[in-house]
Amino acid sequence: MSERILLVEDDRELRSILREALSVEGYAVQAAASLADARALLQHAERGAAPDLVLLDLGLPDGDGEPFLNELRRQSTAPVIVISAREAEGQKIRLLDGGADDYLVKPFGIGELLARMRVALRHRGRHSQPAVLSYRQGGLDIDLASRRVRRDGHEVHLTPTEFKLLARLVRQAGQVVTHRQLLADVWGAEHTEQTHYLRLYMGQLRAKLEDDSAEPRHLLTEPGVGYRMADTQADD
Repeated sequence: MSERILLVEDDRELRSILREALSVEGYAVQAAASLADARALLQHAERGAAPDLVLLDLGLPDGDGEPFLNELRRQSTAPVIVISAREAEGQKIRLLDGGADDYLVKPFGIGELLARMRVALRHRGRHSQPAVLSYRQGGLDIDLASRRVRRDGHEVHLTPTEFKLLARLVRQAGQVVTHRQLLADVWGAEHTEQTHYLRLYMGQLRAKLEDDSAEPRHLLTEPGVGYRMADTQADD
């Protein structure tokens, strides 16, 4: 199951960049541009669907993130990483003593953020490994970070939903992903019974990526269970 991330960041461009980068890594991201948005997302989170980790900016349009950190600590044990341009040592110490698990000063690299997230999750007993972002096998070359898919050296155009489904399988290449999990991760938890979505989109992917869609070599069916990306020499 994808780990759920609550991203609280008011900068539209940075929020979009982080959301995209985290999604490529396989995280399920909910983004809030204000404290009010963040509180609403937490309040309406389904039972068992609370965030596994929070990325929290401090300077938000409707208030400061520091009091919100105190609210979070009263209702959740999820790790919180503060992402802020503020560099004052005193504030960092106060926030870390107040319940933040880490503090990352902007600007920061995505790689460093992802590494710190894995550490924070590991400290809560959740072992998050760096995501598999590429797949090469039998003429098929997939690079999730650049969103490029090639077959026999030729670019293949995928729709956003096709790419999202393919990426979900690549990140777990060699392992079966159940119908329910694929539907939840690609279309959302409210669509876990819509198995016809999978039949339709897997058919489209096979038509574009397989030599013979009736005898697939990459996108394999596990009858009655789900689908599996054929195991290969996947690179991190």
